[in-house]
Amino acid sequence: MKIGHLPVKIFKIKNRKGHAAICDGCLTEGKSAEEAFDRMVKAVRRVTRKK
Repeated sequence: MKIGHLPVKIFKIKNRKGHAAICDGCLTEGKSAEEAFDRMVKAVRRVTRKK
């Protein structure tokens, strides 16, 4: 998956419920892969707005 030109890696978290997403130095968690990706979109948007 990608957000713009940034690659997003989504994986199942061991020893925990849910999934995580890593992109551009941000880490987000969610109950599902889709939720983790949606949270990542918001996180990347916040970081780019600060720059």
